[in-house]
Amino acid sequence: MPEGPEIRRAADRVAAVLEGRVAEDVFFAFDRLAHRADELRGRTVTRVETRGKAMLTWFDDDLAVYTHNQLYGRWFVRKRAGFPKTGRSLRFAVHTDAGAALLYSASEIEVLDRAGLRAHPFLAKLGPDPLDRATTARVIRVQLERFRRRRLGALYLDQAFLAGVGNYLRSEILFEAGVHPDRRPMDLSPDERASLARATNLIVRRAYQTGGVTTEAARVRDLEAAGQPRRAYRHYVFGRAGRACRRCGETIEKTEAAGRRLYLCPSCQAA
Repeated sequence: MPEGPEIRRAADRVAAVLEGRVAEDVFFAFDRLAHRADELRGRTVTRVETRGKAMLTWFDDDLAVYTHNQLYGRWFVRKRAGFPKTGRSLRFAVHTDAGAALLYSASEIEVLDRAGLRAHPFLAKLGPDPLDRATTARVIRVQLERFRRRRLGALYLDQAFLAGVGNYLRSEILFEAGVHPDRRPMDLSPDERASLARATNLIVRRAYQTGGVTTEAARVRDLEAAGQPRRAYRHYVFGRAGRACRRCGETIEKTEAAGRRLYLCPSCQAA
């Protein structure tokens, strides 16, 4: 499932062809939404925003199309007429004079007004989004105190804690902070909580800027220069079970938390 950084990057591409432009055509694949296409056609798209893993495409009548990619959804952006060659099913599309934003394979699509957004069962429970400038390290420390009794391995998948953080980000954040996933916020010292909050913003924002690479830039440059492929340098620990930790040389381990695979260094993240 794409995580917050991937959805934000998709939103950037969608905004490039939609924002400030008139929707010349709107398409919904679902019968329950077909009548809303007529309502939105001819309206101006005012902005495209993300809330964690969800995207909101706003129109000038103060309506928003809510979309969530889940596991299989994928956005395609076209700057000329035509559709991509794919075996996926088109579910939602907006066409403007600058191009088209096409969402394939997603099933969570709704048209909502502001009251509907406030009452939406997914959006209403979302915690702060680390990609928002307002989500400072202090905000994350407050969240850690709020969820102080939860084990970090499970907590970092809870969208009520932080919006947009998913499986690969969880492993990378906990490694960057040097904390074991079985620990709880209440078990951490003030310095450790501060380090974890900083690591959260650092890793999530780096993933957005780099398209999913969480390793620091200097190390990426060295590994690229050595001829290593992207999969070899993309992450510190995620997907690297059995390989050497980039920092201490210990062997990366694979475990499970909250029903999802998790990777850690037993030396850098001692229990």
